[in-house]
Amino acid sequence: MTAQPVVRQGLAVTAALAAALALVSGTGPGTAQTRITAPKNNYPVSEDVELGRKAADEVSNELPLLDDRRVDDWVEEVGRTLVAAIPAEFSHPEFTYTFEVVNQADINAFALPGGPMFLNRGMIEAATAEGQVAGVMAHEISHVALRHGTAQATKAQSPGFVLGAIGAQIARVFGGTVGGIASEAAQFGLGATFLKFSREYESQADILGAQMLARAGYDPREMANMFKTIEEQGGGGQIEFLSSHPNPENRYERINEEARSLRVQGNASTGDFPAVRERLAGMAPAYTAEQIANGEARSGSPSASSSPAPAARTAARVEPPSSLYRRSSPLPFLRLNVPENWGEVSGDASGVTYAPEGGYATDGRALRGFTHGFQIGAADADRDLERATEQLVASFARSNPDLRREGRYTRERIDGRQSLRATLSNVSELSGRRERITLVTTRLDDGRLLYLIGVAPETDARDYEPVFRRIRESVQLTGR
Repeated sequence: MTAQPVVRQGLAVTAALAAALALVSGTGPGTAQTRITAPKNNYPVSEDVELGRKAADEVSNELPLLDDRRVDDWVEEVGRTLVAAIPAEFSHPEFTYTFEVVNQADINAFALPGGPMFLNRGMIEAATAEGQVAGVMAHEISHVALRHGTAQATKAQSPGFVLGAIGAQIARVFGGTVGGIASEAAQFGLGATFLKFSREYESQADILGAQMLARAGYDPREMANMFKTIEEQGGGGQIEFLSSHPNPENRYERINEEARSLRVQGNASTGDFPAVRERLAGMAPAYTAEQIANGEARSGSPSASSSPAPAARTAARVEPPSSLYRRSSPLPFLRLNVPENWGEVSGDASGVTYAPEGGYATDGRALRGFTHGFQIGAADADRDLERATEQLVASFARSNPDLRREGRYTRERIDGRQSLRATLSNVSELSGRRERITLVTTRLDDGRLLYLIGVAPETDARDYEPVFRRIRESVQLTGR
């Protein structure tokens, strides 16, 4: 997020997706829905998270992300609705589901272990209804929730298989553009059989995806319609989605059969699909796989609309937060603990920012912004805490046009004082990546608003949130 004077500064954030709800089985006329059992898996859930994070970083650096706020917001809204419909037995709190639109014309989508998903613009343009896009997304989320990537590695029983196979699959699916991970794949000499999911896993993702669609409020038959469209558009050739997602026998009929056993719970449609399609139609054509492989593509919306131009990217390596904490007194009335490897990168009488090396940028001595870290500040504001917090968020948004609040405020306590907590999302001007911001506000004795902000990229948000919580819990306020 763009740096400002401390009392008004906002930060880059990514929003983490909604937690999965408990399973509520919908039943249709006469037939029970199919029971899905996750396949055997010898790998810990943490392995999925680590693999997905590494692979997502590679993909984000190599592929031309659309980075169009309106399209991204719509895809994320659909994604959050679907994630909330994951059955409890397949919900993994460690996973962070994220959604990126790739400015690529090919009809394709791909989800990585732990939650990162990449959806080609061509997939959205090929659909004729929001439910069809949701169907592909539900299918991909099902692969993640059932842990098919590491389950397939379990079958292989090959040391070092996981990272290599996933990397090779990404390289293959997206035109061989992902360098680092693909190189590792070559070291393991993997056969083509490991570069795509089995038909068994594809069928599982179809069925679980259909069940999730119904629970979320989408007609599961739209998934079958989208797969039919994909096959028809493939013609006599091979469409990339089908090369990495082999077609189970009677896929269209099997999904529709499952749909007859399900009850669609409400109507999840955002109503924004026609506007999204119109927006995409007004942009320059998406890149082909060949253009991407030849290095001709770049991230950023090709539209000449109101979307901001893509910001400069930074690729600095950021050390994870130290498990050791040090005591700091940045303000006369405040003491708190911060990770030992986070320094004070800016500060004055109103507040201070803590960040690790590589997690911030400066212009001379002035802080431009930070991608990882924690900020504390105080500002004059309305006496009503919620209204004051709204005003603060609005002031941040003036220099961060992509800033959005997600969900409602929740309550917690800071050193015994009533406080409000909000989750914000933004696109970092420094990295170009989506990030999550956790904002907590409370009142000081002199009436000013104290705010505490934790910032991390969306892909790292789950790891950083316990750090931000520990910092907040250590806060001691005196004399103000």
